[in-house]
Amino acid sequence: MAIENKYRKDFPFFSQNPEKGLVYFDNAATTHRPYLVIDAMTHFHATQNANPLRGLYTLSERATKAYEDARATVAAFLGASRPEEIIFTRNTSESLNLIAYTWAMDNIKEGDEIVVSIMEHHSNICPWQMVAKAKNAVLKFMECDKFGNLPESEFEKITSKTKLVSFGHVSNVLGITNPVKRLAEIAHKNGAIMVVDGAQSAPHFGINVQEIGADFYAISGHKFGGPMGIGALYGRYELLDNMSPFLRGGEMIEYVTREGATWAEVPHKFEAGTVNASGAVGMAAAIRYLKSIGLDNIEAHCDKLAKMMMDGMKEIPYINLIGNEDPSKHSGIVTFTVDGVHPHDIASLLSDENIAIRAGHHCAQPLGKYLGVQSSARASMYLYNTEDEVSYFLDKIAQVRKWSGYKD
Repeated sequence: MAIENKYRKDFPFFSQNPEKGLVYFDNAATTHRPYLVIDAMTHFHATQNANPLRGLYTLSERATKAYEDARATVAAFLGASRPEEIIFTRNTSESLNLIAYTWAMDNIKEGDEIVVSIMEHHSNICPWQMVAKAKNAVLKFMECDKFGNLPESEFEKITSKTKLVSFGHVSNVLGITNPVKRLAEIAHKNGAIMVVDGAQSAPHFGINVQEIGADFYAISGHKFGGPMGIGALYGRYELLDNMSPFLRGGEMIEYVTREGATWAEVPHKFEAGTVNASGAVGMAAAIRYLKSIGLDNIEAHCDKLAKMMMDGMKEIPYINLIGNEDPSKHSGIVTFTVDGVHPHDIASLLSDENIAIRAGHHCAQPLGKYLGVQSSARASMYLYNTEDEVSYFLDKIAQVRKWSGYKD
């Protein structure tokens, strides 16, 4: 199978992986790393490896500079007003839990309301369920239509009782981009804060947290070419400055006595213990790589592949596409079912043909139940995928029912 994509050469996976020719369509779960990211992390380990923020010697100072330069890169990527508004975490899930255990636990009271959407990843549901239960608050869900669109009437669920609204910028199942700017305006008008899960949006288009009105915005490095185990949380400085720490000990303290402690300044009071400095450096390198290509170009490429895939699947009997009919509203995510074939079997059969997709509930079980599709298959594409790969996928997915024993 001929593969032509000028960015593929930047990714060692496609030349060094033992599964040569693997069609990797599980990018919504995690992406591959370019040489630039791997080299940046190797350089840190080889020349800057010391504990940042603590040592009063040159090597530690170099490590500190690399770590703080990475913070500034993430701040610019998200449009934060200052680097101190960026907290490094392990991933989006940890970032959302940080907000839940700090701001929410301190500010949500009995009878208050938290509003999320039915489309949310479990990481943007479970923390708020915990808060609602602990505080005797109410968790409300906005519901979408079958295409993922939010009817205007659902916005009315944000009221004067609402204290926190939390939405995924892009659905990891439907690929739809939610109107977070509009939601933030309504939330702020009612005195609530706006939390945005940006795990699926950061890889695909430019973000300006100030422009969209996000009070908090969470991302994961591994979703856009960075390493696993590093994420970032943007928070408005005024909010962060008044929040309690999430984890305690290590570098996040200012002074400790037998009776108590005082905390370091923002952002360090939220970064307890030895930090993942090489991960932060790798994440910053991934951001520089994306910017060198252009987020608009990445979005256009993913839209092109999604259109090709969806158009081809519409011509195949027994395949049911899930989500919006417009491929440009999928962020490269195509979720589907095949009549009579369990999604796990779809994924297994395609794996035998050297195609990697995701199958299951996609950590979004409330959405699956709401849509009446408890399990589905998901192909998700990114900047290094090709039209040849989509053609190969379409040829194989057309045969899944036959391989499952059906004669039609």
